[in-house]
Order: sequence, then C-alpha cells, then structure tokens
Amino acid sequence: MLPRAWLHRGLLARLLWPFSLLYRAIAALRSLAYRRGWKTSHGVGVPVVVVGNVIAGGAGKTPVVMAVVRHLQARGLAVGVVSRGYGRRTQDGREVHAVSDPRDVGDEPLLVHRTTGAPVVVDRDRVAAARRLLAAHPELRVIVSDDGLQHLALRREVEICVFDDRGVGNGWLLPAGPLREPWPRACDIVLHTGERPAFAGFTARRALADHAVGRDGRRVPLAELAREPNVIALAGIAQPQRFFDMLRARGVVPAQCIPLPDHYDFDSWSRPSGGPYRLICTEKDAGKLWQVAPDALAVPLVFAPEPAFFAALDARLSSEE
Repeated sequence: MLPRAWLHRGLLARLLWPFSLLYRAIAALRSLAYRRGWKTSHGVGVPVVVVGNVIAGGAGKTPVVMAVVRHLQARGLAVGVVSRGYGRRTQDGREVHAVSDPRDVGDEPLLVHRTTGAPVVVDRDRVAAARRLLAAHPELRVIVSDDGLQHLALRREVEICVFDDRGVGNGWLLPAGPLREPWPRACDIVLHTGERPAFAGFTARRALADHAVGRDGRRVPLAELAREPNVIALAGIAQPQRFFDMLRARGVVPAQCIPLPDHYDFDSWSRPSGGPYRLICTEKDAGKLWQVAPDALAVPLVFAPEPAFFAALDARLSSEE
C-alpha cells in the first residue's frame, strides 16, 4: 500500500506528512552534526565510492556496484566492496567467500563476490567493514560501498546516486513519501537504471542475458526456454514484475510467475506441485534457491551504463589522486 501511496500526494500520504516533518528534522540534525564536526567521518586510506540512493526500496544499486567494480578492475585497479549485507541472519562483520551461505552474508554481497571476484566484507558499520577489508587485502586501491549514502561515518570521495523509474515519487520524506533525505542534494554522479529518467543524469541499459545458468555452471539458451510450455518464474527482488516483463521481452512466457518479498530467504518456501516444469529465477535469488531447488536456472542481468558515466567516474577519482 505505501509504495503506491508514495507515488502521489493522496489522502494516505497527506495523513502521514506530519510524521515526515519529524523524519526531516532528525535527518537534518544528523547531517549538521557531521558538518559541524560533532560527529566524525572516518577515512580509510584509499578512495571510497558510495553507490546509494535517496529513495526507499531497490533502485538497482547492486548492478551498478558490479558495473563499477568491473570497470575499475579493467583499469587495473584492485577493488574491494563493503556492504551491510541486508537480510542476513548474522550480526557480526565477516568476509564473503564463494561458498558462503547467502543467509549469513546476504544475497547481494554474495552475488557481487561471485560475479566480479572482488573481495567483499559485510558489516552494519561501514567503517569497520572497510578496515576489515583492507586488513585482509592491503593491495586494494579503491573501495566501493554497496549502499551507505546516508552512512556518513564513512568518508567518501565519490557519491553515485541511483534512481529507477519512480524518480523521487511524490517528493516527500518517509513515511509520507519514499525519500530518505531531501532531494535535490549534493551528489557527484546521478545514474538512472530505468527506462524513463525523471530528470538529468546518466542512463544505463538493462536486459537479460541470452541464456540461463544452472548451479553446475551449464548454460541453457533462453531461446530453448521460450519453446517450453511449462516454465515457472520467481523473483525475490524489490520489483519482481520487472524480471517477469524482461523474460517476456526475450520470448520466455512463464506459465506461472511467483513474486516474493525482497531478500526472501526461501526457508518457508514450498516448491510448486505438479510437473514437469522449468524453474527460473534471478541471479540474486539463485544462491538461496539452489539450496532447496538445485535444478533451478538463474538468468543473468546484462547491465551497461553509458560510457559517459564511466568517464565521469574516472574523472572524479583522478581528481582525488
């Protein structure tokens, strides 16, 4: 209900608007505390690139993180990633490994590590995460923070603010609107991951790969899946319908689409009865789903920001050297 209410300034949003004033006051006081030096932002000795958003809910940050990491790796830079590890069942700080349980480290940090090979550390405290990462990997020259735009304790050299087709919604702060902080705000780079940018910024192309991947690494062409009559698709992401629509755009028309909550853990998931059928999911879901449905196929996302985005990132990092 709230996500829909956040798109307009309707009755529910207006009823919640007085509470957003309190949220705004708290956010402003916190920001002032860091500007005045009452609270300290900590540097970690290498440049930090924060990929975050001001709008609640998934806006496509993790694909941006992976694209940034791959770009910097292609430049010959050793890159590491820090993340809160949202949705995990653990509370401590820890490094992510290829064999880590996604329920312990988070589905997105595990995906980042497996797809880029970059070292990843999860911790609610981003400063502690960065320090743990550098202690284990002193060769790193850049750290990318997956989310953390509002985690001001970690000093950053570059801020990338990500938006999807929602833009800033109704323009109000939580809980009357989707904003975590007022917009516009100072920001180095704005990147739109949707198809209809609401305002100026760089854009990116999103599409599914032409194949799905099995747990054992085998590839199944989407053209083959498009010919199968009984495909079941599921997605535990912020906007599941986007995945289902992208499948249909590639010719795969699922007999059943199962939307699940973002970061769904699959502990209580029951496999659909009947069969035979093909079960397909997003890359993000695969780490958890494969534990209970090892025959499932994951469809990778091809995410390509425009070249000017990377040029702006390189220029900003060069100015910090």
